[in-house]
Parts: sequence; C-alpha cells; structure tokens
Amino acid sequence: MLYFIIYLVIINIVSAAVTVRDKASAERHNRRVRERTLLLLAALGGAPAMFLTMLTIGHKTRKVKFMLGIPLIFIIEASAFYMLRYVFKVI
Repeated sequence: MLYFIIYLVIINIVSAAVTVRDKASAERHNRRVRERTLLLLAALGGAPAMFLTMLTIGHKTRKVKFMLGIPLIFIIEASAFYMLRYVFKVI
C-alpha cells in the first residue's frame, strides 16, 4: 500500500507540473503538450492534482473534455479503488 501511495504522489506532482508547463507553452505560443498526454496522465492517477491545477491557473477550463472528463476519470478511479479495497479486499 505504501508503494501505491508513493506512486500516486509522484503521478500527481508530474500531472500538475505538465499542466503548468502546457499553460506556459500556450502563453508563449510554443509547442504544446498533446491533449491525449494530459488525459493519459489523468487516467494514470493524476486527475486530482491536474484538475485542481487547471482550476487554479485557468487552463483548459473552457474545454468540456477536460472539465467533465478529468473529474469523471477521478470518480471512476476512486470507485474502482473502493471496490478493490473494501468489497473485494484485494488491495
């Protein structure tokens, strides 16, 4: 369980950092991070930090794909964790 928590901390830090980098790149009209990369990071566990970062810095907040998709990813992941941990007692 400790390794899982460490993984989540790392993926959330990476997700927030990549979101900030994409915002900075957008402001400078530089090469951007692909949307599928951002969504992949969210799906790998970085959804909470990415969503909070997006709201804080005002990035991708007009895109429905992100404003609904990332919270939905988080809800699905949290539900899956709950099921594995407390219903099936796997984790």
